[in-house]
Amino acid sequence: MRTRFTLLAALALAAAPALAHHGWGSYDAAHPVTVTGPIQTSKFENPHVIVTVRGSDKVWTLTLAPPSRMESRGAVAAVVAVGNEITAYGYPSTVEKDEMRAERITVDGKTYEMR
Repeated sequence: MRTRFTLLAALALAAAPALAHHGWGSYDAAHPVTVTGPIQTSKFENPHVIVTVRGSDKVWTLTLAPPSRMESRGAVAAVVAVGNEITAYGYPSTVEKDEMRAERITVDGKTYEMR
């Protein structure tokens, strides 16, 4: 019985990260937005790079691509460093206020595709 419980607990823990990863269905692709401003915070880590940007009227949280995809496209951590000016085009969340999924970003005149 103890072995069965341990196995079930291990399976439940293994499934937790998969459940934590969101799908893209909670973003409004019918109403894209563009946000421009300085990067205030930057987390270059899995599962997605997350930056906050002070836009013209509010602070946005931007969900970018996974670090490996960004690096393969030349968008290394220094590109999304705190203080850099960024323009992001993407879709606002229908769940989280002032959060968006970026489709592309532009930093220092260079555009990087996120998808």
